Amino acid sequence: MLNFNEIKTGKVIKLNSEPYVIIKTDHHKTARSGSVLKIKCRNLINGNILERTYQGAEKAEEGDTETKKANFMYKEKEEAYFMDNESYEQFNLPLEEIGESAKFLKDGTDVDVLYFEGRPVTISLPIKMEFKVVSAPPSVKGNSAGNVNKQVEIETGALINVPLFIDEGDVIRINTDTGEYVERVS
Repeated sequence: MLNFNEIKTGKVIKLNSEPYVIIKTDHHKTARSGSVLKIKCRNLINGNILERTYQGAEKAEEGDTETKKANFMYKEKEEAYFMDNESYEQFNLPLEEIGESAKFLKDGTDVDVLYFEGRPVTISLPIKMEFKVVSAPPSVKGNSAGNVNKQVEIETGALINVPLFIDEGDVIRINTDTGEYVERVS
């Protein structure tokens, strides 16, 4: 159990038998009443946002979580398949539980898997990853005034906005948290 003062941003708590990560805390203290803590948390399974208020003596149940490394193998229909790097056990996660990260899954990528009560619930990709551009429209000469971008397709099928000088066959680095272009590698 987490005491009132241990409830902080980034902690995983258990609400309604599901894991939630605290994304925002707001602590208030008034003269007559005790301390009040308002939190905003995101469900790690379905992504729903929940707001909750704790009074001074209340406690939150800490989620039983652990993180392990796994290797992404392949996607099939609505599932992504992984292999644990230590035990070599294979498991799958629905793409909807993975969320936006699914469009950056590349065969052979090592990911961090968050386990809740012994069950895998979500993954974290490396923050920056390199991808090959498989389809890029040609740049139009004279269309370079200002910050002009074009949309290209990378090897995973995701569409990314990039500068005009990026061509098909280039390797680019992408921030997987924001989905934005970072730089051209080659």
